[in-house]
Formats: sequence, structure tokens, C-alpha cells
Amino acid sequence: MAGQLDGKIALVTGGSSGIGRAAALAFAQEGAKVVVADVMVEGGQETVRLLTAAGGHGLFVKTDVSRAAEVEAVIKQTVATYGRLDCAFNNAGVEGAFVSTTEYPEADWDRVLAINLTGVWLCMKYEIAQMLQQGGGAIVNTASGAGLVGVPNLSAYVASKHGVIGLTKTAALEYAKAGIRVNAVCPGVIQTPMVARLTSSRPDLSEALVAAEPMGRTGRPEEVAAAVVWLCSDAASFVTGHALSVDGGYVAQ
Repeated sequence: MAGQLDGKIALVTGGSSGIGRAAALAFAQEGAKVVVADVMVEGGQETVRLLTAAGGHGLFVKTDVSRAAEVEAVIKQTVATYGRLDCAFNNAGVEGAFVSTTEYPEADWDRVLAINLTGVWLCMKYEIAQMLQQGGGAIVNTASGAGLVGVPNLSAYVASKHGVIGLTKTAALEYAKAGIRVNAVCPGVIQTPMVARLTSSRPDLSEALVAAEPMGRTGRPEEVAAAVVWLCSDAASFVTGHALSVDGGYVAQ
């Protein structure tokens, strides 16, 4: 049976682990060739090894999404290698410090906003330029449940993810008639290295996060990846400007 994305070319930023790796593998499973971009070289190369071992096709490009020249370069390399860019999953992100707003370090604030928000904007800037040339495409940005509600002690992360949703809606409206769909996924508490870092020294926080989920469990990266693939597929052809929660019901409370 044909995959949902047979013949498509997909880019995944932050593809070295967690949701990004799961999405890269899911894209490949559905028939897409995948470009994995990340600053973490070993993890990114391992993602490509895994998708290749499963019968997929892909390549890794070391990319810092907060640097315009590197974002432009990965788009150019994608097109030079595969001829086009059909799907982009702008997933690279960091959590930053876990402290109150008044104690938040300025350097952490700048880093979180540079990667999580400016990075998504730069990716869209160059992805959309390519998609306009070829007549369309689909983009999914990683926001968060923290892009829909407030979360104490994560001011920069929350601000960046609210910003991602705003960027997503704006770009969706700007390019709707050009055949470019732009959506966001809003993961809840997912079993990723980011969540592991937040909870590694705080067993009480880990328990609280699980308790806050109506389903009584954390999510798996593959569950978010499935939503990303659907948003990039023709099955979601009339969906744009949407922030899709994949969070076990967290923001419904």
C-alpha cells in the first residue's frame, strides 16, 4: 500500500532525538525522502542511519536554526539533492531555565527565543520562498501546550511557543492561496530528552506532570509524529492555520 507521502521531500529540524527523530522515521515510513537538520551531529546521523536501515532515504545536515545562513544553506542543499521541498517540520527547540520570571537569566531568554521563535521564523522564511517557486507545500511548526496556556517558571519557553502559534497563523493566512499550508502541533508532556532534563533532579515534578495529564500518562514521540505526518499529507488538504494539541487532554481542562 502506498504511503501518505510517497515521492515527497521532507525536512525535519531538531531531528537528532525525541519528536524530531520520531517524525523523521515516520516521514520515511510513509514514503518521503528526509533531510534531518540539527546541531547535534551524532544524534542526527543516527536518525538517518535508523531510517535508512528501515528502508528509507535521507541525509543529515548540521544546522543551527538561529543562524540565517545555515537555514538558507540546508534549504539549498535539500533542493540541490532532491529537487524540491514538499514538507517541513520546524521542530528544533530548547527548554531554557526553570526559574521564576524575575530570576530568569537574560542570556537564557535570548537563547530560547533565538532557537524556538526566531529559528522557526527563519525556517519558514526560506522554506516558503522555495515552496512558492515550486507551487506549494506543507509546513508544521512545533509549538507546545505551553503555547496555549501559561506554565510557571518557564517564561521564555512559554513566550516562544505562544509566538510560534502566532507566526503559524499569520503565515497560513499569507500563503493560503499559494498552495502552502502552515500548521502547528502542541505536544503535552512527551517522553523526550527535554522532559527528562526538566525532571531528572525533580521526581516530584515528574509525578506532577503525569498527574496533570487527564489520560494519566505521558505521551510518546511517535504519537506526535503521526499528527505531523497527517498535517503534511493530502488528508489534511483543507487544514491550515491550526494549532493541533497532542497532549492527552491537558489544555481541555
